[in-house]
Amino acid sequence: MDLKGKVALVTGGTGGIGEAIARALAAAGADVAVSYVGEAARAGELVEALRIAGRRSHAVQLDQRDPNSIDACVTAVIGHFGRLDILINNAAWNVGIPFKELDALTPEIWDRIQETNTRGPFLLARAFAAELRRHKAGRVVNIASIAGLVPGGSSIAYAVSKAALIHLTHCLAVTLAPEVTVNCIAPGLVEGTRMADRVPEAMRQSARAQSVLGRTGSADDIAELVVAYCRMESVTGQTIVVDGGNPMAMH
Repeated sequence: MDLKGKVALVTGGTGGIGEAIARALAAAGADVAVSYVGEAARAGELVEALRIAGRRSHAVQLDQRDPNSIDACVTAVIGHFGRLDILINNAAWNVGIPFKELDALTPEIWDRIQETNTRGPFLLARAFAAELRRHKAGRVVNIASIAGLVPGGSSIAYAVSKAALIHLTHCLAVTLAPEVTVNCIAPGLVEGTRMADRVPEAMRQSARAQSVLGRTGSADDIAELVVAYCRMESVTGQTIVVDGGNPMAMH
């Protein structure tokens, strides 16, 4: 699919991975909406940069745990651009809790992670489904984690939420076919991002040590893979790992 003139929504656009994705989609010719929870100024800076680069862009406040906020996001995006072709479910939340510290993983933390990382992407795909189907060339890309493939990551709750997101990708690929493709990326540690900063240092050191390439995941590589997924016409229901080559995630 040619991305020129298409419209994308990147959730969590103020994070390192989200910003890289937004910039890559704009460079490929798409107009881009970016969502944020609290960092309005940072979202505004990104929007201005995309506009200077020649693309239409718009920032939308979104708490994807809140169905009313999702409905408002749908109204804002379609109202501003007149359409939506691409949904990038990038926004997520984590907190570093070692697996063995079960008592520290409270029901409140568990619920917040599941609601943000799994329920939110489902509700967004559900809310935008009719619009994504309308032009018979919709795209959904979910940003999961290698923690969804192997037991690891910042907490048990985070790992479970990303495993669910990967399977949600499979289910939505069946549900939204043939008008919409749905694919997934499972990053490993991407250093320099807020998500990585919440991971305990011991886990970061382990990710570095296990990488066969001697480097961890790249936000730019993730962004380029998002663009590739959006261009592809015959790929759906797939998950690709971007992590520097951790043998545990080589399936």
